[in-house]
This record gives sequence, C-alpha cells and structure tokens, in this order.
Amino acid sequence: MKFVDSFFIAIRSLVANKLRSSLTMLGIIIGVGAVIALMSIGRGAQAGITATFEQMGTNVINVMSQTPGVSTLAAMTYSNLSLTLDDAEAIERLPLVTMVAPVNENYVDIATGEESTVAVVEASTPEFEAVYNYPAEFGRFITEQDVKSRASVVVLGSEIAEDLFDTEDPVGQEVKILGKDFTVVGVLETKGGQMMGTSMDSIIVVPITTYQVRLFPRQTIRGEDAVMSLSVQVADSVYNDEVSGEITELLRKRHRIADDEDEDFMIITMEQALGLMQQVTGIFTIVLGAIASISLLVGGIGIMNIMLVSVTERTREIGIRKAVGARRRDILMQFLIEAAMLSGVGGGIGIVGGWAVSYLISQIDTGGIALNAVVTPDIVILAISVSVFIGLASGIYPAMRAASLNPIDALHYG
Repeated sequence: MKFVDSFFIAIRSLVANKLRSSLTMLGIIIGVGAVIALMSIGRGAQAGITATFEQMGTNVINVMSQTPGVSTLAAMTYSNLSLTLDDAEAIERLPLVTMVAPVNENYVDIATGEESTVAVVEASTPEFEAVYNYPAEFGRFITEQDVKSRASVVVLGSEIAEDLFDTEDPVGQEVKILGKDFTVVGVLETKGGQMMGTSMDSIIVVPITTYQVRLFPRQTIRGEDAVMSLSVQVADSVYNDEVSGEITELLRKRHRIADDEDEDFMIITMEQALGLMQQVTGIFTIVLGAIASISLLVGGIGIMNIMLVSVTERTREIGIRKAVGARRRDILMQFLIEAAMLSGVGGGIGIVGGWAVSYLISQIDTGGIALNAVVTPDIVILAISVSVFIGLASGIYPAMRAASLNPIDALHYG
C-alpha cells in the first residue's frame, strides 16, 4: 500500500471520530501553547536586558560593594556596603576614566495628593545622566548644587510622570517619597526596555546625598555614608581591563586591604554583567520550558491511550484488511500516521494559541513591570518538533500491536 493511501485512510479514521480526535489533541494543544507562551516570556526578558545594556554602551565598568570572600550574585545583596563618594572622586582622577556616577537604589512609594505608585529610586550625581544615557526631556536633571545642598528634588521617569500627573506638567509640582516632600524638577526621556522585568521608564532620580540623609541612610564599617555601586565610564572599552586593574589597586590601598585579605568590592564590566544576566535569564527560560513540557508529556500519554482504544475497536477492520492483502508495515504506517497527525495538528493549533497568549501577556499593564513576550522561530520549531516526536513515540506501541494481530483471530474478535 502506498503512503498516500495510508494517509487518506488515517484522515478518514480521524474524521469519523471527531470528538475523540479533538479531545486527544487537546493535551498537545495545551502543551505546545504553554511551551511557547512561557519560553517567550523568558526570551522577552533576555531581549529586554540585552537592549538595555547595549544602550548603556560597553565602556562602563561597575564597582560594587561586597562582603569579603563573597562573589558574583551573592555580592549584589549589598550586605556590607564599603564604597563612598570619596572613592568615586578618587577613581574619577584616573587618567583613562572620563566620569564616575555613584549610585544607590531601592524601591519606594511615590505619591501626589490623589495618585500613588511604586518606583525605583536611583540616587546619584549629574554624571548619571551621561553614563546611563538618561537625558531630561522636560525641565532639568539634578545638578552639583542639588548634591552639595542635599536638595529635596526629584527627576521622574516618563511612566512615573504619566502615572502621577497624566497629561499635566509635573515640573514644579510636589510629590511625596516615603512620606517626605520632594519637588519635581524634570522628566526623563522615554527610554524603553527593561531590567529583570522592571521598566527602565519607571525610575526616579534624586541627589545621592539626599538619599543618604533622608531616605535610606546607611554607613560603611568605617562610619562613612555608604554607596552601593560606582558606574565608571572609560575613555574606550579597549581600556576596560587596564582601568579595572587600576581601580582594584586604588581601592585596596584606600580601604587598607592587606595582600592576604579578600576585597570588599567587586569589579564587573558591562560585557561581564550582560553575560551574567543572559545566563540567568537563559536558565529561567529553560526552566519555564521544562515545566511547560510536562503538559506535552501528558498529551502524549493521552494519544497513546486513545490509539490503544482505537486498535481494540478496529480489530475486525484490521483483520479484514490483512485478509485482503494488507501487509504488517501497511497497518503500522496507518496508525503511526494517525498519531503523527493528531500531534501535528494539535501542535499547529497550540502554536497559534501560544502566540495569542504571548501577545496578550505583552499587552498587560502591570504598573511599570514590563512583561514583553518574544516568540522566536526556534521556540516554534522546538515546540512543533517535540509534539510530533511525542505523537510518534506514543503511537509506536499501539501501531505495533495493531500490526502484529493475527488476521484469523482479528476476524473472530467480538
């Protein structure tokens, strides 16, 4: 029997049992849709982080406080803060360093008389505007005088400005940050992108000295006002390694760290930070895909179960076909085609459903948290390939069972 004949016989068999075929495909539809939707969330997070780092450029080195002996992600908890504004000034005097932006950050409640929202407060100096490419679209950015006088002024991200003031001009208006009065002096240009699910337009910027005194006062073990991190802009990215070495030598001397002692700071370039974040989001994407794949496995078990029932119900049909000359491989091919069609069609519907869910996720307004799901061709290919493979794998045993039936016994069945 030709493949085309087996194909049309399989179609007729599936169409003859529309409800059962539809319910069998449901598991595959849900599985493929879940794989695409969840993996697209992970890919969206990865794409957003990459875009954000690319906007900041590769000639930026981050110096972060860390507990001596603790490295990588654990250091980012800032359990022991060790950096200061004096460290920033010392680093800025290095020959290949163009500017340094000291940064403290935290989540805060910000409110007007009628509206309130949650924002990421970035406490820094005027250098923050250039290092992170955050120019003011309306009003102005914070100034050196604001930093020196510990002024209670704030520059709003575009999303925060819209949430609090809608279409009204926020410049000159009063807001409360953690219950304390601040004057809005500017609104940042819309930047787009996200970092770990947080929109880059959901930040506010205050003078770092104001942050240290009025919002989150913390000291180093030496009793100085603490800084979480220093963003160092280098003249050219080719000097990143050289400048990193100079910063290490400088800070070890300033912090009086002996040769046999661990450093109380960590230096990471933008390329290293991007690689680390991509690694984290990559693992996150794989985990989401693995969780969603459980649905595909359940769908495959459903196909196997229905195919076994189908073999039992069609025993006499199989006996008749064998009696008139159908070979073992013809029966085997027919049932495998049926299993592959169930999983293939289910996978196709699941792709459409998964894409629709991903689109809806991207449209959700989460108050500043960006959930940008990105459906890429490799996710679609992976999902449909796995669904067809599971369908074939699930159909092998029922197909072999049908092909091995004795024609005489099959004709007397039932």
